[in-house]
Amino acid sequence: MTKQTLSFSRNDSAKFFRTLNKRVNAYFKENDIKRTGNWKLWLKTIVMFSIFLTPYFLILTLNIPGWTQLLLTIVMGVGMAGVGMNVMHDGNHGSFSNKEWINRIMGSSIYILAGNVYNWQVQHNVLHHTYTNIHGHDEDLEAGRILRFSKHSEWHWHHKFQHYYSILLYGLLTINWAITTDFQQMHRYMKRKLSYGKFPNPLANWSKLVISKLIYVSIWIVLPIVLTDIAWWKILLGFFVMHYTAGLILSIVFQLAHVIEDAEMPLPEENGTMKNTWAIHQLLTTVNFSTKNRIVNWFTGGLNHQVEHHIFPNISHIHYTKISKIVKETAKEFNLPYNEYKTTRKAIMAHFRYLREMGMKPAVQA
Repeated sequence: MTKQTLSFSRNDSAKFFRTLNKRVNAYFKENDIKRTGNWKLWLKTIVMFSIFLTPYFLILTLNIPGWTQLLLTIVMGVGMAGVGMNVMHDGNHGSFSNKEWINRIMGSSIYILAGNVYNWQVQHNVLHHTYTNIHGHDEDLEAGRILRFSKHSEWHWHHKFQHYYSILLYGLLTINWAITTDFQQMHRYMKRKLSYGKFPNPLANWSKLVISKLIYVSIWIVLPIVLTDIAWWKILLGFFVMHYTAGLILSIVFQLAHVIEDAEMPLPEENGTMKNTWAIHQLLTTVNFSTKNRIVNWFTGGLNHQVEHHIFPNISHIHYTKISKIVKETAKEFNLPYNEYKTTRKAIMAHFRYLREMGMKPAVQA
């Protein structure tokens, strides 16, 4: 990752963001509601944790057939993704509640998803939200040599097939958190002295990572082996299926927002300056999908409203459906794009078309 310092243009002569921000603030004031979560978010939190943890306790306490156990691990994966998108995400953005201690608790739910708060906040809040879709700065575009998400990335021959094999790799997202990614990220971020807020004490940060991993393995692998008669390899298989299900859901939802047709991937000028202001940059690099679908809205934690989320990351996703009307109308008024796909199916098709395009060997420049 490059260490070039970037800055966004401040030339917003039409005052798009100032106008939009004023209108969104007026919406909350006129309706006398908080920008953070409400009872709907608390109810959803209970539901998501129930979907995630109830099957785990059933497997530990009941003597049920193997095929039922396998189905329950899939349900756990769905709940795991649900907790990540609805609870952890809002918590780590400080939008779950107006009380900081509640946000910290909800954000810390990432530990039972195999992740780490420090790493996630740096990668997501700092790098992704600040430098969205900028090659060399937004780590969400980095997939090593195996996948090519940007025309600015190096091409390899196997990328010709990435629109076929990528879906197999997407399911490995969270299990990679558990095994390798967190250690690699912490080493990289601590070395670069990156943080979201106050820079943590290195010893305390590393200790928290190691201890949380040991507790995680104890809960999800050691405890089932000790407390049940289930064969160890079946427990490992169930653990993998749970993670693969969650990873597949999370990866697809994340990819449909930025690694897709219509989402630009601009580069800075040689002096590190971006062409547009930060807010306009978010409009150009972000895409919504299936915003009229109540089930998708509910389950994805508003991550299908990525335009609204990227411009207002500190507003809870509970409010995105309402403020999306304001964002869309304001963008249209200022002749700015508001990228969206009407259905999830169309967005998925657009994503894999984009992967196929990125997999084609680039033409040799004369």
